[in-house]
Amino acid sequence: MAKRRKGVRSSLIALFFVIITALGILIASNVMDHVDDISLGLDLQGGFEVLYEVQPLDGEEGTEINRELLTDTVSALNARIDVLGVSEPSINIEGDDRIRVQLAGVEDQEQARDLLSTQARLEFRDTDDELKMDGSDLVEGGARQNFREQTNEPIVTVTVDDANLFGEITEEISQRPFPDNRLVIWLDYEEGDSYEEEMQREDSKIVSAPSVDERIQSRDVMITGDFTQESAADLAGILNAGALPVELEELQLNSVGAQLGEQSMELAVYAGFIGIALIFGYMLLYYRFMGMIAVLTLSAYIYLVLVIFNWLNAVLTLPGIAALILGVGMAVDANIITFERIKDELRYGRSVMSAFKAGSRRSLSTILDANITTILAAGVLFYFGTSAVQGFAVMLIVSILTSFVTAVFGARLLLGLWVNSRALNRKQKLFGVKEREIREL
Repeated sequence: MAKRRKGVRSSLIALFFVIITALGILIASNVMDHVDDISLGLDLQGGFEVLYEVQPLDGEEGTEINRELLTDTVSALNARIDVLGVSEPSINIEGDDRIRVQLAGVEDQEQARDLLSTQARLEFRDTDDELKMDGSDLVEGGARQNFREQTNEPIVTVTVDDANLFGEITEEISQRPFPDNRLVIWLDYEEGDSYEEEMQREDSKIVSAPSVDERIQSRDVMITGDFTQESAADLAGILNAGALPVELEELQLNSVGAQLGEQSMELAVYAGFIGIALIFGYMLLYYRFMGMIAVLTLSAYIYLVLVIFNWLNAVLTLPGIAALILGVGMAVDANIITFERIKDELRYGRSVMSAFKAGSRRSLSTILDANITTILAAGVLFYFGTSAVQGFAVMLIVSILTSFVTAVFGARLLLGLWVNSRALNRKQKLFGVKEREIREL
């Protein structure tokens, strides 16, 4: 019988070390891969966030700003962001007439803002501002960046649906005397704009105004201007993305430089390490052996949160890191509630086995209440909050659910292996309970 007990004790302790070893190997082998794959928010890698108010186009004041129109606008903005090559953009509809755009990792923020807010309504007019042809006469997706053969300067070419229409327009303009024989190419012409006035502006809406000397029977229209290769590619991309169905008025801008984002990341990680180290130290000092179990389960908790967050393709922000640290606190709180119940039972003179069972049972309802109320609060934050608050709420919910699994089930499993092995019998000191505190039953 003694040999059998000894064998059971050895097997339970061996199972504990097998679990810990397997967990350690798993974490060490791929934790950095998960960390590297997590997408960082603009406050951690730089970028900008802009809040737009959606308004009807000029001349369409009666247009109703409804959900369908907002969704179409989001689709158009997504197409423009593809031109920038930004990964993991965040575009959210807020309220009845607002759209919030977050772009992390953008180097040229002014270029990105111009690209987002430009209407991209391409129009061909004469010098009297009479409309000759607009975007509806062009082949969808037919704009492209190219180079002029004679000078190799960057240009943009667009394709028209009807070569005869373009031939008729150029023939009519070519018969006018110089300098009225110009085909004026506008971007975002508005009622009241004038060719004469716009040509004097430094930031003109006129892309180019080439002279036309003869009929041009072609479907390919060359747009020249003071382009760089990059600006020509941007214009082609925005034309292919299509015109916005609304006007966007910028209400709020939050810009974070790349260097500032990097500093924020370093400080957040540094603060997180200090906070977690202090928690680990406290648990080991005050709860002894149970504190060691808590350190192991908290390590598993942090790893699992990173894995789940990565699987969700969520974006990590400074509030998200704060929620992660808060989740560590919630996990520690669950451990402390359980460990204190166990210590109370030990002080009443119960055996280690009885104290473990009673303490675990008595603490469960308290832990459930605390976690459920916090999840409800996080759910309200997610439903009513903006993007940054929603990121905090998502991380908090993931943290709480994960902490419940690790702090309740994980800690009880690992501690239960030692308790059931009876290796801790009559060793109340390992639980942080002094002999003078124990009452006789």
